[in-house]
Amino acid sequence: MLPKLPCPFAEQGCSERFKDCGGLTNHIGTYHCNLNLVEIPLPKLPSPSPPSSNLSWDEHSPSPPALPPPSPVPFDANFPPSPSPEPTETRTYHPKLTGIPTDENGEPLPLGTPPPPHMDHSDDPWYPFEDESGFRLADFLYREEEMSAKKVDYLLEIWALDKAKNNNLAPFDSYAQMYGAIDAIEFGDAPWQSFSMNFADDSNHPADTPWKSASYEVWYRDPTRVISNLLDNANFNGQFDYAPFVEVDKRGQRRWNDFMSGSDKTTVSVATGHVEYHPLYLSIGNIHNTVRRAHHNAIVPIGFLAIPKSDWKYNNNAAFCKFKRELYHTSISRILRPLRDGMSTPVIQRCPDGHFHRVIYELAAFIADYPEQVALAGIVQGWCPKCVLILAAFVSAHL
Repeated sequence: MLPKLPCPFAEQGCSERFKDCGGLTNHIGTYHCNLNLVEIPLPKLPSPSPPSSNLSWDEHSPSPPALPPPSPVPFDANFPPSPSPEPTETRTYHPKLTGIPTDENGEPLPLGTPPPPHMDHSDDPWYPFEDESGFRLADFLYREEEMSAKKVDYLLEIWALDKAKNNNLAPFDSYAQMYGAIDAIEFGDAPWQSFSMNFADDSNHPADTPWKSASYEVWYRDPTRVISNLLDNANFNGQFDYAPFVEVDKRGQRRWNDFMSGSDKTTVSVATGHVEYHPLYLSIGNIHNTVRRAHHNAIVPIGFLAIPKSDWKYNNNAAFCKFKRELYHTSISRILRPLRDGMSTPVIQRCPDGHFHRVIYELAAFIADYPEQVALAGIVQGWCPKCVLILAAFVSAHL
């Protein structure tokens, strides 16, 4: 019979002995868990005595049993804590701006309600005109010839003279009917409009220079119409966010993505009059960047800003620099003015999923390279737009 295994803590007063390693390990973990031991080797066991001579083993008999070799008992009273879970990306959605589907009046719909039917005229290539002849006539008179309304009526009256003979009616009764059909076109971009701006003269700055007396024309499109067209694009469905959220990456840093709007100082020359502009672009943050790169109509020009010109001697003129700065900011403010009401009162818009949603407008990031930052801050080329506190305050006041 093998001797019992003594407790390795005999010097501390423990006289327990055990017949196997399992009992010894359980005893140490139960009664000596407050001691800071790293590894406790078991006492060496004497080698088993050889079998007596009156016993013999047949070659087909199993080998005699042998004790397992003793192994050290690892032990640490202060077990290390469980490893912390891997950090993950998180999204925290806005508690009130949920982006749930609504009806045309903005009332929330029950969960699972299908989107309302969309008026689709894709099977009629000439809609809203009755046929191809009406479309081609309107395109020729309005776009190619730019014929006046009076002359359009005169042409239609001549056409109507053959009505009694062969019943060959004109596609339109009057210019008003033709204009109505043109205005009813649902496809296409928002129409371009324009406004003019000039120097606000006062007694301290008399209008005695060309840049003071000149009138500057700014072309733009209604941003609410442009945004409505972007939202009502079924191609964006599946790559479109309907509710605002804060996204945090694995490092705990907030991630900014999918927001882009701004302007590019690349000039656009107009053949008539040698007028130069630089374009202003708009996009919406709901659209994912992957879709924005794939679809050219996810970034839309909404304005062409005027570029004031003058003699070189006025390049460092304080009044001229101030005017260019005010022209730039006032033009952008004028273009974005239609969005103001929608920043406090929700607007009902159809979105890529086919449902109506309550939409709130908010201006986000403005992307600008260094030349554009110079124009925004009204500083001299080579200066830092962030270090001039007075100009920075001016920019903030006019955005």
